[in-house]
Amino acid sequence: MTLPTAPPILSELRNPTSPASQVAALRALKNEVIGNGQKKRSWIKLGILGPIARILNTSKASGKRRESNGTRSSPHRKAALARSDEEEARFQAIVIVGSLAYAKFVPGGSASNAPIRDSAVIPSLLALLSSPDTTSRIVLATLRTLNTLADASALEKSTIEDYSRGLINSLYTQECLTSLVQILSQTSSSHTIQHQISLSAALIAKTCYDENQRKLLVRAGVLEALASRVAAVVRTTDFTGCMPNTINGSLAHSESLPAMVRSWLVPVFSAIGSIVDTSRSRATIFLSTPALTAVLSKVEADLAMLDEERDTSWLHNGYSGVRSPLATSRHLDRILPQIPSFASKSALPESASHPPIGASGTSVRHSYLTGKVYLSHGTIHGQASAQDEESPFISWLLYLARAESGVGRLMAAWVVGLFYRSGLIDKRRETTIAMLLVPLIVRILDNGVKPGTGRQIASTKDSAGTTDQIIQEQAPAILAMLTVDSLEIQRAAVDAGAIKRLAQLLKQSYDPLPVNATFEWTADSSSNDGAEDGNENLFTENTAMSAAAYRIMKVRESVLTALASIASIRDDYRTAIVEQGVVPLVIESLKTEQPANTADGSRKGTATMGPLRSPLVQPNPVSVILAACEAARSLSRSVHTLRTCLTDAGLTTPLVALLKHGNVKIRTAATAVFSNLVLEFSPMRDAIVEAGTVKILCDHAHSTDPELRLNSVWALKHLVVSAPGLLKKECLVGLGSGWLQQIFSSETGDSVTVFGSRAEKEPNNSTPLAMGTPNAAGEQVDLLNSTDGFREDVFANSGNQDDNGDSQMADSLQAMEEPNFEAQRKEYHQNRWRAPSRPADLIQIRKDDLALQQQGFEFLSNMFCGSDGPEMIDCVFEEIGQEKLFEILVSKLRPRLVNAFNRDRRSSENNVRQTQPPTDIVVSVCNVVLHIAAGLPRHRQHIISHPELLKLIVPLFSHSSARVRCCCAWIVINLTCTDDQSDQVGCGERVHALEKLGVMEKLRILQSDPETDVKERTKTAIHQMNKYPMR
Repeated sequence: MTLPTAPPILSELRNPTSPASQVAALRALKNEVIGNGQKKRSWIKLGILGPIARILNTSKASGKRRESNGTRSSPHRKAALARSDEEEARFQAIVIVGSLAYAKFVPGGSASNAPIRDSAVIPSLLALLSSPDTTSRIVLATLRTLNTLADASALEKSTIEDYSRGLINSLYTQECLTSLVQILSQTSSSHTIQHQISLSAALIAKTCYDENQRKLLVRAGVLEALASRVAAVVRTTDFTGCMPNTINGSLAHSESLPAMVRSWLVPVFSAIGSIVDTSRSRATIFLSTPALTAVLSKVEADLAMLDEERDTSWLHNGYSGVRSPLATSRHLDRILPQIPSFASKSALPESASHPPIGASGTSVRHSYLTGKVYLSHGTIHGQASAQDEESPFISWLLYLARAESGVGRLMAAWVVGLFYRSGLIDKRRETTIAMLLVPLIVRILDNGVKPGTGRQIASTKDSAGTTDQIIQEQAPAILAMLTVDSLEIQRAAVDAGAIKRLAQLLKQSYDPLPVNATFEWTADSSSNDGAEDGNENLFTENTAMSAAAYRIMKVRESVLTALASIASIRDDYRTAIVEQGVVPLVIESLKTEQPANTADGSRKGTATMGPLRSPLVQPNPVSVILAACEAARSLSRSVHTLRTCLTDAGLTTPLVALLKHGNVKIRTAATAVFSNLVLEFSPMRDAIVEAGTVKILCDHAHSTDPELRLNSVWALKHLVVSAPGLLKKECLVGLGSGWLQQIFSSETGDSVTVFGSRAEKEPNNSTPLAMGTPNAAGEQVDLLNSTDGFREDVFANSGNQDDNGDSQMADSLQAMEEPNFEAQRKEYHQNRWRAPSRPADLIQIRKDDLALQQQGFEFLSNMFCGSDGPEMIDCVFEEIGQEKLFEILVSKLRPRLVNAFNRDRRSSENNVRQTQPPTDIVVSVCNVVLHIAAGLPRHRQHIISHPELLKLIVPLFSHSSARVRCCCAWIVINLTCTDDQSDQVGCGERVHALEKLGVMEKLRILQSDPETDVKERTKTAIHQMNKYPMR
């Protein structure tokens, strides 16, 4: 290819003859590269980034110092005449960098991103941003370019895991974050300053990906600065005319926000959402910011004064047909429409099953979407307690979400969803969200669902996207956040037509792209004539997505997540999704490679044009595969769907391939789907076993990733239900008796340390709610008051080690006796204690251990089920050891004695506290005992011969959990039953042994148990014990 006919430009930039000539050369270079992807690549090969970085690093003292309020020392001066040549050169250099990184005119995305990332350009740009002497004009241009680089990095992040280099790694430093805080804290009303605030917030939203970055932003004061910007928006809202006129909530002042404020409202909300995520602690920090609390207090006071002057009869909110408790404490609720009154039991204060807001004893609900304590997507929402009264900011957010339109409405709804998932929104708000917010979000999807092809999704000027494209991406994701685990909100979404709109969007994401949408011809990359030495290898194979493909994948991901959320509970919603014909598309989204679309619509192998992969053919990125796994998991909860359309669509084949994927997150998600596919009634079960998945699941159970271990044992637990004896033994040997003993004897699962004196007792329960009593299934606990949904990475470089180690383990691990496994086991249990350095790390390790122990015990219980149960009991006794197994069971039921105040000194009697084992562990252990008791008479005699175990079970008859009490009754039933006449004497001895322990007295108390199941089991137990008279 003919190189640019401008080597003199490069020479001038390297050795400028004068500042003016340098500026002229930069302008000529800018005009040449803008809009021409070929020349961008050629100039980078010529080594243009070096001179540009040097220009950006020139003296910065010529500009006027930025003041804290954003004003210049001499405002409205003739800025154009005052600009120095050095400043103009830096400005032109910044624009050139932004043009080089711009993804629209580069085939396959911004191929220039890697050379820019590896050069000195990004540190130079951030140095300009951090310098107090940089002019506002340069700051604004720098922020624009950094946002462009962030957009290009997002395209690259979608296909590669390592994105820590370059912009993100350099931006998250104390100096740079302090500069962003200063920019966000500016109070000037000038257009330039407002634009700086908008771009700074957008930069934060685009680069904040993980927990470490969120913590750095909070420590630097970014969240507080953003809260100050939101407080300014609240301050400008006219609440006096916001009274709803009708039941539809039409507002008298729908345009109450100034246009200047509205310009940076969306990026500010986006940044807040990226930082807060679903963390309760960060959400609390945001809501308790002085600037925000002060303005909300003033608004509440003003509205309270207004009440005294107005007739407030219209304020009787319709949650239950009476005056709402929310309205009595938060005057901002009056700006929201009234909700129709519904007579329900929840409205009655005497209803024990529906306690009032702030009632104690409530528990966090089990997640239907995740099915376990982990949630890569956040904490499960709960009812706000009296100590955590809902902030008036929630009412203002709901009002803003209804008053705004387009992306502004979506961002406000997103923040509402984050606070809702964090548990900081009152439980009764579900009705408000379902009736006032969800229909608007579904309706806004109509902007993206249009007849035609994928051009509606893919046509874009850059990776940031247009308003309609942002709506297509964000609206389904927000809908998923709100609907997960909430049947009322799911019903509102389905009634509003969400399933049909989402299905149409998913189908559009698979429409073929036009050839001229994003592709631009490139010459062969082997032509490096004229390239400067050292620059010919700058362009390796481009792994970044095109902007068009990035848009499609984001839409596909959010739609799949929304469908998974809606289908998480009700079977008829799953049926409605299946009827839309999206199951084949869900299966297609599970595949890691996509065939190419030819002109006639047929599928062929991957097509390439020139040195780059064609942007028309893109494999599904990790995020899409994970979302597809969630959708498949939700749909597979329906027995009918599992046995018909999912089987016919061939769900097994792509999932088996995902079990061997190199990404640990994909392996974890695929394993979670198999938990539903290997159930007894699944027609895929035999095919899955024949595909060799048992060995893979057993190998995954030895992974260093806690969630992958948990999901693997969960799937094996389901697999052994009513399975042949040989398959059960294969699973047991694959896991290894040594491994089972190790997880049951985990130190963090057995030892409890209470930091400080914050242990509290749960109402109606003798178990202290502290660090010592977390619940593996998500029940209400108080671990140092830590309710964050995120999980910190407690293993140093665990992801990379696991990715490489698991594949090796799959080839080398044959049996537990091999020294390779023993070495891996010892290394894991040694390394797991090296990284954690904070109580939160230890808490999460304990949660992981308890969840794994629970599934391990349930695996044993399911092993003992079926006609071959006695044989499996003997097999487990032989593998683990009979005495060892009973020793483990006793250790899990024994209360713990901990020093709650001073764990480094000898415990005094007053400082020692007794903590009961977690309820889920107790239930799982009792299930193991009752299944052993359901075996042969000699197995029952084994239990009777362990009086310590029985003494620990007797107090459980008075346990606060009905599940535990029911298990205790079942244990008595199984211990007192007889197989034949030859067991009559032995059964009588077992009954008398139980009577000596006081079991009969406990059963008589259970006869008046409030739970029907417990009472019925108790009747059976007493009847069987009464067959043998007391001695």
